[in-house]
Parts: sequence; C-alpha cells; structure tokens
Amino acid sequence: MTQPSFDAWVKGVLARTEIALDAILPPADCAPTRLHDAMRYTVMGGGKRVRPMLCHAAGEALGAAPEQVDAAACALELIHVYSLVHDDMPAMDNDDMRRGKPTVHVQYDEATALLVGDALQSQAFIALGRPTLDAARQAALMRELAYASGSLGMAGGQAIDLESVGRALTRPELETMHRMKTGALLRAAVRMGALCGTVGGVLEADVDAALDAYARATGLAFQVVDDILDVTSDSATLGKTAGKDAAHDKPTYVSIMGLDASRKLAAQLRRDAHAALTPLGERGARLAQIADLIVERVN
Repeated sequence: MTQPSFDAWVKGVLARTEIALDAILPPADCAPTRLHDAMRYTVMGGGKRVRPMLCHAAGEALGAAPEQVDAAACALELIHVYSLVHDDMPAMDNDDMRRGKPTVHVQYDEATALLVGDALQSQAFIALGRPTLDAARQAALMRELAYASGSLGMAGGQAIDLESVGRALTRPELETMHRMKTGALLRAAVRMGALCGTVGGVLEADVDAALDAYARATGLAFQVVDDILDVTSDSATLGKTAGKDAAHDKPTYVSIMGLDASRKLAAQLRRDAHAALTPLGERGARLAQIADLIVERVN
C-alpha cells in the first residue's frame, strides 16, 4: 500500500490529535466551568504538535496502530502545554502572548493559570490510564512521562534556565539545560510512541539505542532552531514574543556561538538524527522527515 505524503501524514496526525484532545479534556460547561474553559482555551486549536507527531512516527516505526498511540500523544501535549502556561506566568518569563493569542494569565488571571497547569498535568496521566493499552505498557508510558516532566527533566531544566538569567554559561552547561528543559519531553515522545508498539512495554536494545540517539539529536536541534528564530523572526510569525531571550539576558546558542555557527550546528544535528535511524531502515522515514521539518524552520 502506498504511504501518504509527509504533508498528508502530518495533517492526519494533527486532525486525530485535535479530536483526541477534545475527547480527553473535560467539557467547558462542566463545573468548575472557568477552569475547564481556560484549559480548553490553551490546549485546543494551536501549536505545532511536534510531540504528538514524534510519538505517532515512532509508534508507526514499531508497528503500533494510530489508535494505540493517541493517548500517549495527547498526554505529551498536555504536559507540554501545562509547562507553557506556567513558563509564561509573571513569576517566570512573564510573557503575554503564546500561540498567537493572549497567555492564560492575561486572558483569565494568574490563579487560574496556575490551576490550569496543575490540572493539565493531572489530565495527562488520566489520558494514559485509558484502557487502550495493556497494563505493562501503561506503566512504562507513565514512567517515561513522569521522569521526563520532573526535576531530572523538564522542570529541572526550567529551574536551571531561571538560575542562568544574566550568567554566561558554557556550551556544555547550555546543552545540559536544554536536554532537560526541552529535550527530555521530546525524547519521551519518541520513546512513548515506540513503547506503544512493543510487547510488555520493553524496547529491544538496538532499537532503544537508535531512538535515543535520534531523540537526543532532534531535541537539541529543536532548541538551537528556537534560539535562532528568536533573533531572526517576528512575533506574528512565531506566535509568541520574539527577541525575549536577549531582552531577558538569557544564554542561548546564538549568544554563545553566534548565528552562523548555530545554523551549522542545527544542520549537523539534523545529519546526526538521520544517521541514528540507520538501524530502523525504512521504518524510520517519518522520524527523519520530522527532523527535517524541525531544522528547515530556519531556512
């Protein structure tokens, strides 16, 4: 059977993710209505859905049906969105625009934004508890997501980010921060998708190593590209405030390496991601295309 083009595949993943998120989130007219309305406001109809795409691509590579991957893909997106809601609040980055519209604390209020993040985190694990997978895989998925979200992953990376404002980080220090803050959840997306296609929630060693190397390269490339776009794009294109890293005196790849060197690094990481997928052969095609999509945003 002929595989759909990458564009058609992406549209299909985005469409099914929107439907699945709509089903997983509590209805807006369910009490407490203001909280549920705010949750839907920030989750629905926006964002690139890179994490669900990675999750579905990895699941496809390991033979999982899309309906087996939906819950994991949604859980990843809910965790990601919760992190954005908290990241935008005055106590952190104090941003007023996200995904082309007012941030939650601006549209509603700070207390509601705090609760939205808390509730979305819980909703992610509710999603993983749905009976679409066997218990062993559910446990493996929850373990991956919890680890990626916590102090040794995303939350820890954000803590380092806040501590780094105004400081000159070395490149290894910057890489450590971003592997935690951004890379951990992207890595989890790849691993969780793959786990949906395994028996007993265990990946074979060669596949595990290949996916891990791919995820490391792609996750870092994503952040390098974000740093580039922060200085080369505008707020309307980004859907968030452009130039805020420099305005907040945050260390970035561009501030440490320069723009040209950052572009070269993104291109190298793209090659690294492709090379990592060699053991998967044709099964890794979608993952390779996503690496291309991530890096080509700066071209």
